[in-house]
Amino acid sequence: MNVRPSDASCGAIIDDLDLRSLDDTGLAGLRAAWLEHKVVGITGQSLSLEELEAFGRRWGPFGDDPYLGTITGHPHLVEVRREPDERAPVFAGNWHSDWSFLAAPPAATLLYGQVVPPTGGDTLFADLEAALEALPESEQRRLETLTAIHSASRSYAPDGRYGRSDVGRSMTIRSDESARATREHPLVRRHPETGRRTLFLSPAYTVGIAGMGEAEAAAVLDPLFAHCGDERFVYRHVWSPGMLTIWDNRCLNHMATGGYEGHRRLMVRMTVGEREAVTAS
Repeated sequence: MNVRPSDASCGAIIDDLDLRSLDDTGLAGLRAAWLEHKVVGITGQSLSLEELEAFGRRWGPFGDDPYLGTITGHPHLVEVRREPDERAPVFAGNWHSDWSFLAAPPAATLLYGQVVPPTGGDTLFADLEAALEALPESEQRRLETLTAIHSASRSYAPDGRYGRSDVGRSMTIRSDESARATREHPLVRRHPETGRRTLFLSPAYTVGIAGMGEAEAAAVLDPLFAHCGDERFVYRHVWSPGMLTIWDNRCLNHMATGGYEGHRRLMVRMTVGEREAVTAS
């Protein structure tokens, strides 16, 4: 296993690894590299849907993918598809941590590049541990006292980004009134496996702060959103055909990009929950 760290505060590319024949020792080494770099792209894979599911299940329990249609016969896999002539906005083209509005957000997302266009389609990742560490200590202590409110309303409610006005998309997205529900999570929390402190928020799903009015919460959140998206904390992940990328939703935001008009892009994703009895080291 050859690990090539990026020049950013997160991100690495891993070569010379066949996930189909990975033993438990190799899996532990891969997980250690993932926890260190937060997002890893494993090159040169040739995985069937069944093999992708089997590997993901070794990573952790199946997670939920609300509002997204799954692949027939594979209820835990989702196609992230875009056809060459598609004109709808790029899916997931804003900063977010996957499904942070759930009571138990997923630990990881796996995304496998079945059809990768020759140009564009990079994924951006923002390191929220590094973003927190860069804040003054007094500000970190203040943020530790706050609880953020998360909701899928801006994205998956009928009047949201992927609601009734979202047409001409090849992916299956099902908006619903249930997206207006809210869930609270600490604004600063400890990573359950590494023990490192991290911010936990995103422009897509963080809609307020408990105990604050809308204007007061915006005065806290908007500068934080801008801070987390600063280039100091951002890694640009470039895909290659057959790459499996695994990222840590507990300490990263991510965002899709376009730039591949006229080309097909087809990825298969799977979310993974927390492993049982995981505790911070």
